[in-house]
Amino acid sequence: MPVIVFCDTKDKDVAYSRLHAEVQFGAQGRVVVPSPIRRALGFRPGDTLVARVEDDHLVIERPESVERRIRDRFRKSRGRSLAGELIAERREEARREPDERES
Repeated sequence: MPVIVFCDTKDKDVAYSRLHAEVQFGAQGRVVVPSPIRRALGFRPGDTLVARVEDDHLVIERPESVERRIRDRFRKSRGRSLAGELIAERREEARREPDERES
């Protein structure tokens, strides 16, 4: 069964995990986030949120949360220069090009 997950930039704690509510899709696909959940997560009218599907879950979160997750993922590659690796790959390809044209 699909699940809707609302995320915040703050660390989730026990209080957040105990907040739950049944919501329904409106005629135009709209979902109303119940006020206790909006208050707990600090959602305000006009906030921009990002929606994505993860397995069978609809996850709705702030763009800052997405950015933090991406930064954390790339932080794991510390000690490696991704740009340096890309430049090295391109140089190797360029070095091989004359050999391939001669064949």
